[in-house]
This record gives sequence, C-alpha cells and structure tokens, in this order.
Amino acid sequence: MQFEVWAPLTGHVAMRLDDATYDMAPDPDRDGWWTAHAPAADGSRYGFLLDGDTVPRPDPRGRRLPDGPDGLSAVVDFAALPAPGSAAGRTPLQDAVLYELHVGTFTPEGTFDAAAARLGHLTGLGVTHVELMPVCSFPGRHGWGYDGVAPWAVHEPYGGPAGLARFTAAAHRAGLGVVLDVVHNHLGPSGNHLPAFGPYFNDAHHTPWGAAVNLDAPGSDEVRAYFLDSALAWLRDYGIDGLRLDAVHALADGRALTYLEELAAAVDELAAETGRPLFLIAESDRCDPRTTTPRSEGGLGLHAQWNDDFHHALHAALTGESQAYYADFAGAPLAAVAKTLTRVFFHDGTWSSFRGHTHGRPVDRRRTPAHRFVGYTQTHDQIGNRALGDRLAASLSPGLLACGAALVLTGPFVPMLFMGEEWGAGTPWQYFTDHPDPALAEAVRTGRRKEFAAHGWQAGAVPDPQDPATRERSCLNWDEPGQGAHARLLAWYRTLVSLRRTHPDLRDPDLAAVRVAFDEERRWITFRRGDVRVAVNFAPQPATIALGRNGVRVLAAWDPLEHPGADGRIHLPGESAVVLGP
Repeated sequence: MQFEVWAPLTGHVAMRLDDATYDMAPDPDRDGWWTAHAPAADGSRYGFLLDGDTVPRPDPRGRRLPDGPDGLSAVVDFAALPAPGSAAGRTPLQDAVLYELHVGTFTPEGTFDAAAARLGHLTGLGVTHVELMPVCSFPGRHGWGYDGVAPWAVHEPYGGPAGLARFTAAAHRAGLGVVLDVVHNHLGPSGNHLPAFGPYFNDAHHTPWGAAVNLDAPGSDEVRAYFLDSALAWLRDYGIDGLRLDAVHALADGRALTYLEELAAAVDELAAETGRPLFLIAESDRCDPRTTTPRSEGGLGLHAQWNDDFHHALHAALTGESQAYYADFAGAPLAAVAKTLTRVFFHDGTWSSFRGHTHGRPVDRRRTPAHRFVGYTQTHDQIGNRALGDRLAASLSPGLLACGAALVLTGPFVPMLFMGEEWGAGTPWQYFTDHPDPALAEAVRTGRRKEFAAHGWQAGAVPDPQDPATRERSCLNWDEPGQGAHARLLAWYRTLVSLRRTHPDLRDPDLAAVRVAFDEERRWITFRRGDVRVAVNFAPQPATIALGRNGVRVLAAWDPLEHPGADGRIHLPGESAVVLGP
C-alpha cells in the first residue's frame, strides 16, 4: 500500500506503521510530497515522524482517528463499508425540504446508528434531506463539531467512518438525501497538527478563530487542494449528496480564481461524472447574490446559500426582539418579512445599524431562482448562540410557532427545519464542549460567561459548556412528539410539507411572481404564489383580511375557519395561519 504526505518544510519524514518504522522518500514529481510503500490492511495504525520526532503525528488526510486527534490514524478500506445506494429518485435541491440534525444530541446515545433508527420520523414528516452538522474529528466526546481539526476524518464517538457509511446507506434506503456541514475557514484550538506539516495557515489574514486558512499565500495551491479534495471525498466515498459550507465570508482569499469557484467547478464535474445531483450550500454574511450566481455569469457558482435576513425579519416579527442584529428589522418587522419574501435580502445596499455601514446588494429576482436561497425560523446558530440555548417554543405560543412554520414551508425559499422544531421541542439546544485541555476548557467557560455578562447576564445563569449536563439537556426528548400540543404542531408541519410536495406553485422558483400584502399595525401578512394564497395573523386578536378574490378553498388551517365569503374576505383567528387554493 502506498502512503503519502505533504510536508514541504521538512528535511526528513518517516512513517510508523503498527510496530515498524519506514523512511519516506521525496516524490520526484510533486514538490514537498513524501511517499513510502508498506503492507497494511483495514485498521492498521500509522503516523508520521517529522525531522526526528519521537511521537508520530496523525496523517493530515487520514480517514479515521480511533483514539482522537492526537492519536494515530487508521487505514480505512472503503470497499468493506456499506454501499451508499443508488441516486435514483433522490430529490434535487430545488424541490428539497432540509432538516438540520446534530448527531450528538438527536438521540441520547449520540451516534450515527441511533440517529439512523429515528429516520422513520423524518420520512413521516416528509423532509427530503438530512443536513448533518459537522462530523469531523475533534478532541473530547461531545461538541457542536465546529472545532474539528481533521477535515478528512469522522468523529470516532459518533461511530467513525463505518458509522457514517451505515447512516448514509440507511438514509438513502429511506429515500432521504444527506447533506454534510463542513468547515473550511478554520480548525479548532486543540489537536490541530497541520502547522507542523506545512503552511496551512496564513498570518496575514485573521478570522474570529485566529490565523486564516492559507488560500492565497505561498503553498496555497496544496492547501486549497487539501480542502477541496476532502470535500470531494465526502461526496464520492460516502455518497453524500451535498455540502453546507460554514461561514464562507471568513475564507480570506485574494486570488483571481477563488477557492469557492474552484470547489464549485469540481463538485459540478463530479456530479456530471456520477450522474448524481450534487450541490453546495453556503453560509454567508455578505448578502451578496454573486455567491450563487453561475460562474458563466461572473459569480462563484455555489448552488444555494442560507438567507439570514429572512430569518432575522421573521424572528423579529414573531418575538418582538430588537437586540443586536435584530435591531435592523424590529422597527417594521412585517415590512422586512415582505421585502425578504420578494427580494430575498433585506440588506441590499441599505444601512445596517448593527454593522454601522451600508450592506449587501440587490438580487436580480427576474433571473435568480428562489431555490438559490434557504429559509428557516431556527438553526443551530440562532438557538445555540443564545445565552440559554432557548428555542422559539420556550417563549412563543403554539399558534405563533404555526405561523412561522407556514411562512417557511410555503414561502419561496428552500425550507430548512432544525431538529425538534417540528413538534415545538421543550428541550433547549445549548452551547456545549468537552475539551480535555483544562486551560482551554476554563478559557471557553470564562469567555462564554464574559460574552453574555456584557448583555446583563449573571455568570451563574449561563450554562457551563464543559458540564456534561449542558449536553444532556440539549438532547431531544422523543416522548414529546406524541403528546398534546407537540403532536398538534407536528401534524401541522406534516401537512405543510405535504402541501409543498403536492402543489407545484409552492415550488415555483419565480421570485418576481411572489405577491405580498401586510398590515404592520394589525400584524397580518398574506402572500400569493400562483393559485396558492397564504395568510398569517401574528396578532392575538382575529383579523379580517381581503384576499382580492373569491372561489378559493381552505387547504390547511391552524385553527378551524370557514372558506372565504363571496366578498373574498377571510376571518382569521389570532395567532393563526391558513393556506388557500383553488
């Protein structure tokens, strides 16, 4: 078996494989690469010794770390893993309903196999894709996954490569696609061995997490290939259907051909080669439509991006919150919702008080399909980055939760749910870590409390990220979906997802065809998509709304109500929503 590693700044490299040591030779065809041949099999442990190291380091491209990021890598025989299954019948992104899921808290067991055992709930809900939060290896057992330090390896406590392969195969058998969240903008603060091997980071650029990944300095060709190849490996070797790219605005890249364009082109090429509808979804803070504009038209060519402006507007309308970035949306939240439903970004060259400058640029809604954007009421960020990790269900009535669901699941964007929101989960989703390094653990604990102290929180009120109880509180309670108000809300979500599947107007990508009316004072909003009309009343008191036509019937209603009268008016109860059609 051939082993290879890129270590351009090293004068000598050896490999420790099981109980033997092998000298590696420079590759004559690739600068900085070292190679060696040695007998190995699935599970063989190995690592690299750089310039006289006495303790071997794991392979930067290693696929398995049985003992965590500081242990040896292990050989993975992908031919022995479960086959991912056929792509036939898998739903394309434009028709998708995404479901964001954290493996470590979706079940108390926190494993791929335990999550796979709950896939029947997702097929019953009607979603089309499971979006896994990051599963790359990180120190400790429990964490969000955004402190991963081995972009090629699967977190062993979740089940390692075999567990991910079993999960993907099970999802595909159930008719579900799988999307994986990957982090290319930084690595975690502990267990990162990449700097010992080469110039993986660039001190000329800084991110909120430290030095930036080296995408434009000397050596960056190999660094870009390292992350790009890892992305393709998830799609190819595990049969993953799409990737969500974390915080692409933090990718510091001054080269003319950007890393994101290279990645998008490579994924499109793999999709054409395999005949599978692969896609990339960006998280971006820029409100820049060029992120998803095709490369042939001068854009980056990613297939979709999260739309935080839609979330912020809807959150402000539902909750009345006005702190931090919600301040930009709180003055006239229904006007903000209306703008995002028709023009995507609220900030499209407008002043942002939170940022202190104008922000964003307009979307050409006559040329840009709505499925370039993902809409949601809740995500891991928007819940977990609150002091208590409280979901909307902790403070909103079931009726208001139903209103939010109606706007997301019948709106123009690709809808995404966060695990448990479909039944108004009573469990929080808090920020938790499991750093083995005591100094780092204390720094994280102190830093989190200091962050929220600036907003008036007492230190003792902010959950300790390192306390195992914080993670345990964040696990879903699977007794809830069948109980009372939870069951009613779950039935509503199922109905809305079904309507989206059966009514083509609700999947129409034409943003210019969306028509919206609202009353800021009386707190109602309606919008039309083809022959389907949606009316939402955020106010506690009933509202009489003129639909502009009669002859429509109720397709789904949160509260019982009559069909519109001959005058085309509908009488909508407080904190309620209705979907109407021909």
